[in-house]
Amino acid sequence: MTGSRRSSARSPEKAVPTTVRARGLLPSLSPAERRVAQVVIDEAATAASLTITDLARRARSSETTVIRFCRAMGFGGYSELRLTLAAEAGRAADDEGPIGSDISETDDLAAVVKKIAFADARAIEETAGQLDLAVLARVVDLVVASRRVDIYGVGASAFVAGDFQQKLHRIGRVAYAWSDVHVALTSAALLDSRDVAFGISHTGTTSDTIEAFAEARRRGARTVAVTNFPRSPITRVADHVLTTAARETTFRSGAMASRLAQLTVIDCVFVGVAQRTYRETRMALEATYQAVSGRRVGTDRRPA
Repeated sequence: MTGSRRSSARSPEKAVPTTVRARGLLPSLSPAERRVAQVVIDEAATAASLTITDLARRARSSETTVIRFCRAMGFGGYSELRLTLAAEAGRAADDEGPIGSDISETDDLAAVVKKIAFADARAIEETAGQLDLAVLARVVDLVVASRRVDIYGVGASAFVAGDFQQKLHRIGRVAYAWSDVHVALTSAALLDSRDVAFGISHTGTTSDTIEAFAEARRRGARTVAVTNFPRSPITRVADHVLTTAARETTFRSGAMASRLAQLTVIDCVFVGVAQRTYRETRMALEATYQAVSGRRVGTDRRPA
């Protein structure tokens, strides 16, 4: 935890699928607990029918480790985990995607397209399904009240940061997206309590993003992390954490599914801000539309 500024934990009544939660916790688990988690993620329906001894054997672990995993997941014991997995397996029976979750060397192009579409759609659905609405509302409040927004992200996350900056800028919000750590750090050093900083990192371990994010927090800015892993290093310097729920396939690690999941979260923040500032947003959108309307083929540029 990061002190009183940190958002409270997710509400217990939020029905986040066990496999989604387990994926989010993977990096923070011990190697033995991670093997248990992987069995639950890969074989949820089968795991629901296993005894604790069988699951421990399947994960090359121990019964004690299985219990530790259950506690890390917030369950009172193994029986609660089994009942939850069984209930979720029943609900998911009619919602199965393509056979196998990864792209193999022998898949034909039709299977590749089907698997990619399924993974991308599931990333959006699962991200939306587990998004903490209370935290989202607090983040929207912060952005609406802010003087300026700094957004840090590198690699694939830099594209998401740029998209967020462009959206905010178009409705008249002062926002900057930085992917170079030196520029990000100098920008962060000029922030204060009137400002908000977003750190976007799928893994939550990108040092460039974390350094700029931490500097912004030291200067008094409110910090919002967007990450797939709620116990990753970036969350230690975040006041608020918005999580994604992306699964990557072969050839696409850190790429499309994670980016779509991040864009889903960013769009929710943006639309929340636009809704809260409806009149100003409509005026800004109309003005910016008029400014570029003459740049389309087949249209006449309107006089200034």
